[in-house]
Formats: sequence, C-alpha cells, structure tokens
Amino acid sequence: MSNALSPRFATRAAPTAGGGVSLGFVAWLWVALGVTLLYFGGELLVRHAVALARRLGMSPLVVGLTVVAFGTSAPELAATLAAALRGNPQVAYGNVIGSNIANLSLVLGLAALVHPLRTQARFIRREMPFLLIVSLVLYYVVSDGWIGRLEGFLLFAGLIAYLTYLLREKEEIPDVEAEFAAEYARSGPAVWVSLLGVAAGVALLTVGASALVEGAATLARAWGVADRVVGLTVVALGTSLPELASALVAARKGESDLVLGNLVGSNIFNVFAILGITAMVRPVQPDGPGVLVDLAVMLGLVLLAWPFLYTGLRLGRREGAVLLLVYLVYVRYLFTA
Repeated sequence: MSNALSPRFATRAAPTAGGGVSLGFVAWLWVALGVTLLYFGGELLVRHAVALARRLGMSPLVVGLTVVAFGTSAPELAATLAAALRGNPQVAYGNVIGSNIANLSLVLGLAALVHPLRTQARFIRREMPFLLIVSLVLYYVVSDGWIGRLEGFLLFAGLIAYLTYLLREKEEIPDVEAEFAAEYARSGPAVWVSLLGVAAGVALLTVGASALVEGAATLARAWGVADRVVGLTVVALGTSLPELASALVAARKGESDLVLGNLVGSNIFNVFAILGITAMVRPVQPDGPGVLVDLAVMLGLVLLAWPFLYTGLRLGRREGAVLLLVYLVYVRYLFTA
C-alpha cells in the first residue's frame, strides 16, 4: 500500500505489528489525538475568526454563512491537505466526500432527532440549487479519476464567485436575521487576542491533521481495507465533529436556520475550498470501483434533502431517522463490499 508510515512511527509500531491488536491500539491513539486537536483547533479558529469578522463590520448573517461555515470546514482542509502531501490521495478524496455525506445524513439526521427543523430563510432556498450544481460538478470532475491543478483552480474560482454572491445578497427576513444576531453579534476579545487565537487554532489544526492521517493510514493497514474507506469513515467523521457539535447545540436551542445554513454552507466550502485548494497544491487521484458509488450517495442525499430545505417543509424526527439509517447502511456497505 502506498501510504507508508513515517520512519519514526514505523519504528515504534513495527515490533507489535505481528499481533495486530497493539498496532491497532496505537493507531487509535493517534486518531484520538488528531480528532481532539482538530476539534479544539477548529473551535479556537471559529471563535476568534468570528470576533475579527464582527470587528470588521460584517453582519451576523454573513458571518454565519461564510466565516463559521469555513471555520467548521477547517479540520477537513487540514486533514485533506495533510493526506495529499503525505501521498494518501484516497484519504484526501474520502475525507471531502465522506464529510459531505456525514453532514447531510449523520449530522442533519441527529439534529432533526434532537429538534424538528423547519427553515424560513430565503438564503437556504437559494443555496440548495447551488449545492446540487456543486455536487453535479464534483461528480463530473471526479468521474475521470483525476483532479488536476487546473480543475482545482476552477473549483477555487467557484468559491470566490460563491462568496461574492453571499456578500452581495445579505437581506433576509427579520426572524432569521435575529437568530443569527443572537448567535454571532456578541462582542469579542481584543484584536490581538483574536489574532493569537486564530494562530493557535491553525497550529492545533496542523498538528491534529498530521496525527489523524498518520493513525488512519495505520488503521487501513491493520484492517486490510482501502485508504478510501478509512478516509470516508474515520477521517471524515473526525473532521466533521465541529459541524456535529454546533448543529446539536443549535438544534437544542431550536435554531433551525443556523443548523441548515452551516451544513449547506460547509458542504459547498468542502468542495470549492478544500478540494480546490488541495488539488492546486497537489493533484488528487481518486481511484477504484467504489468512487462513483460514493459520489452517487452524496448526490442522492442532496436530492433527498432538497424538498425539505428548498420548500421549507418540516424535517422531523422520522425524516431524521431515515437520514441516519442511510448513513449507517452506507458505512456497513463500505466495510462489507
């Protein structure tokens, strides 16, 4: 398998590799360390980036749709870049696709189980067709088994167009504006404290991504499964923790528009920012017969969520249970196919 361990880690793990159990235990420790650092790094980055954005005069709605959505996607960016630079293109691909699948099934399903979701926001109705287009573009880009630097640049250009659109379309109905203001309009710390917080968040993300990818690569070897499967499950779930945590807290407060806005925005950022930036740094080569299945599942979840989010229908506990079941069935398929 191409995802060789670093010499330092390989030397330490090799004596116990024969038993399998010890090697897997050490790998899980690396994964746990990586997920923990990614979670706290993402939290630091989001909190202080929001404070800086508010000091620059950005409205709470725009902060929620851009800064928060990008901040909660920062763990995915760190882990995907780390995987690509370490020569694990399947982990890099799996993390992006797996995070998008987890957001629209696991995270959205659990949030709906906590509190039924109904959106009033016009921006979600505008973004759902955009998310469908983004998913179709990704399907086309990945279907040939290669995401080069030019394609990465075009994806990143799509991010710039998306951000420009969001910054110009700032008007929303008063109830939605008030919901975002209650969450993101609070005054933050001094500028220098926020800058240090952002730097600390980035540092934790960098170290955490390295540890997570290291552990995931070892798990793939210990389990005898493809790097893609570990990327779609272990890595994607670990990097989706910020979205999961923020969605469950917002759902408990009954802030449906926050939940849906952050999840939809995060999925768009995952494709345009994370895959785009990663491919520009180092081309990604998703390969194997299961790649198109993963893309079909991601696209199917967008189509499944479309009628609820686009029309403003209630996404209740029954629909949430269906989404959660889809995720569990998909994960079982990955490990048994």
